[in-house]
Amino acid sequence: MERRHQGSELDISTDQERLDLDVIHGFLQTTYWASGRQRSLVERAIRNSLCFGVYEDGRQIAFARVVTDRAVFAYLMDVFVLPECRGRGISKALMRNILGHPDLQNLRVFLLATRDAHGLYSQFDFKPLPESGRWMAIYDPESDRRAT
Repeated sequence: MERRHQGSELDISTDQERLDLDVIHGFLQTTYWASGRQRSLVERAIRNSLCFGVYEDGRQIAFARVVTDRAVFAYLMDVFVLPECRGRGISKALMRNILGHPDLQNLRVFLLATRDAHGLYSQFDFKPLPESGRWMAIYDPESDRRAT
């Protein structure tokens, strides 16, 4: 399925065949949340997620992926806009496209984790979790380096 955001030369697509894995993996290596993540793991994560690529003049400039059951739950991950393309509203266009996707409507829970982009996500009604003390997780930050 492909979805387009018409606005200047931006094209936002969910077509996984168009994703530039070199751009995605390369950028993720520079992040606080995914540095060291092996390419094979990135590829597997993409295959099993609803992914959004943003393209300008045919070149991928932004990315996000959503892990979801497409019924009640979604988790937004690996969101980025290349540094040289920031400040032009691309992240907002990407978020509007994600939140408008037909498979992501009427969810009970739509989660994300961020250390530094609360201002962006709060514009789209994301809020800190109430009663977050009841949430639990198995967390292994070294799994990215061990994956095959």
